[in-house]
Amino acid sequence: MDQQQILARITEMVDAERTLRESLASGAIDEATERSRLGVLERELDQCWDLLRRRRAVAESGGDPDTVRARPAAQVENYQS
Repeated sequence: MDQQQILARITEMVDAERTLRESLASGAIDEATERSRLGVLERELDQCWDLLRRRRAVAESGGDPDTVRARPAAQVENYQS
């Protein structure tokens, strides 16, 4: 996955997260099920942001960003930007 693909995926997930949060706030959806979906989405976003940052750092230092792989969700979960 290259940088543009990662950014596109992040955009998709942010839009999905926003929609889920709005639906939860309005009470339009089942809270238990959607909170679970929201948690999965948040973990995937953490992974994508981490991957993007690490790829950029490797590229800036002259390395090959294609060698960087996503870390497990548990490792990057709840990162603060």
